Amino acid sequence: MITAAQMRAALALLGIDQRQLAEMAGISLPTIQRMEASDGQVRGVVETLVKVVTALERAGVELIGENATSQTGGRGVRLRQAVAGQQ
Repeated sequence: MITAAQMRAALALLGIDQRQLAEMAGISLPTIQRMEASDGQVRGVVETLVKVVTALERAGVELIGENATSQTGGRGVRLRQAVAGQQ
C-alpha cells in the first residue's frame, strides 16, 4: 500500500512534517513516526493506513506502486531498481 520511503518522499515533496501529516490524516504523531520508521512496507491498522494515503492523495501526492505507470501528469520522483554492481 505505502512504503516508509514513499512516506518520507511524500512529506519532502509536500514540504510538510510528520506533525502536519498526522493532523491531515486525523491520527496521532507517534503513529506517523512508527509508520515512517518501518522497513519497507508500512504495517499497521488498515483504516489508519487508508487515512494516511487519503491525506497524501488529497494534498496532491500520487503513490506509484512497483512497476506501475502514473495515471496523471505532473512532477514526481521514482526510485528505480539499482543496476547490478552500482549503488
